[in-house]
Amino acid sequence: MELGLIAIAAAICVAFGCLSAIGEGMICCHAIDGMVRNPEMEKKLRSTMIIAVALDESTAIYCLIMAILIVFVLGGRV
Repeated sequence: MELGLIAIAAAICVAFGCLSAIGEGMICCHAIDGMVRNPEMEKKLRSTMIIAVALDESTAIYCLIMAILIVFVLGGRV
């Protein structure tokens, strides 16, 4: 029973990490759309996009680390 719950918890962490990729795609899509509509704002939009993608990517890295810790730390106790 406990091993199954550990697997579910790790799968949820991986799922949230994968959802982060969708967020990155949306960030880039909307930034490029803004650059096309207003070319004068390209530098400001690009720097804001890079910061937003970095924050979103850090969420994915945290999810990956949590999944690894759940599997190896909690999984080793069972």
